[in-house]
Amino acid sequence: MSPAAYAVLGAIAQGPTHGFAIARRLQPTGDLGRVWSLTRPLVYRELARLIERDLVRERAGEPGDRGPRRTIVDITAAGQVETERWLAEPVERVRDFRSMFLLKLALIDGAGADPRPLARAQRTRFTERVAQIEQELEQSVGFDRRVVVWRLLSTRVAIDFLDTILDEPA
Repeated sequence: MSPAAYAVLGAIAQGPTHGFAIARRLQPTGDLGRVWSLTRPLVYRELARLIERDLVRERAGEPGDRGPRRTIVDITAAGQVETERWLAEPVERVRDFRSMFLLKLALIDGAGADPRPLARAQRTRFTERVAQIEQELEQSVGFDRRVVVWRLLSTRVAIDFLDTILDEPA
């Protein structure tokens, strides 16, 4: 599934809702949109796909504030399993850390869950990645070396951030 699909699914996993509310949360000023934003049409497209995949189901409708009736959706058992799997999985690359990892943290926080298991898994992944990048650094020259140094330093900073999460009280 796409990152957009996971963003929508993760928002629905926090409780029954409707497309407009999800779109509001994922707009650039929304609680999730601060780290991963989607336009309203993309939210509705992903919502339809999630329903087709039986990860989300439609429930009753409710009157809209100023517009048409809103269809309430909630997560299915399969959707819950997929959400939990995705939230526990660390991101592969540091370039995805700013967006996907922070989205996962926001969703975990919104669910009132402990972020430390994900932070531990991510730290392990990035620690392994640092070792790989250090080997690349030994063999790189010129601009390639600058790119490798950037990746190394960015990954180390991400590990420092993860350590702050791991040091937080339970």
